[in-house]
Amino acid sequence: MSAENNNLVPSFVVLQVGTRRIALPREGVAELIASPLVYKFPHTTPLIAGVVLRRGRILPVLDLGPGLSGALSPFTRFFLVVERHISSAPEKCAIPVQGACELVAGIMVPAADLEGYVTGHLDLNGEQIDVLDLEKAIALSAANQNEWIPATEALS
Repeated sequence: MSAENNNLVPSFVVLQVGTRRIALPREGVAELIASPLVYKFPHTTPLIAGVVLRRGRILPVLDLGPGLSGALSPFTRFFLVVERHISSAPEKCAIPVQGACELVAGIMVPAADLEGYVTGHLDLNGEQIDVLDLEKAIALSAANQNEWIPATEALS
């Protein structure tokens, strides 16, 4: 495949959240970081597992595990920093990940029986990986924890 054709194929980041492998479009992913410490504080927002410090900024850590797989994500030192669009400007947050993340190129195939937060599937060596709409997944995770937060209001 030529470099010109390679730019036409969409890229995705495949990661493990809780007990489930998922994919996010590469455009929304800023970086993978190792953070030595998650700061926890008393609050009433179950979706937020704490905060991490990155490049002089405080990033909320969103645990999508309960919404996506029904279980809290196990303790991890690695976080995928993603951009959310909850206002006119993008804001960053961190998602705990287990194991390695992969950057893959492929064509997303829409499916008829999708969950509300899944936009399609990637075929990765015979394994069907769900591609998530991050805003809908966050809203669902919040709703599954008895705390519905519209995507436009979460973390604002």
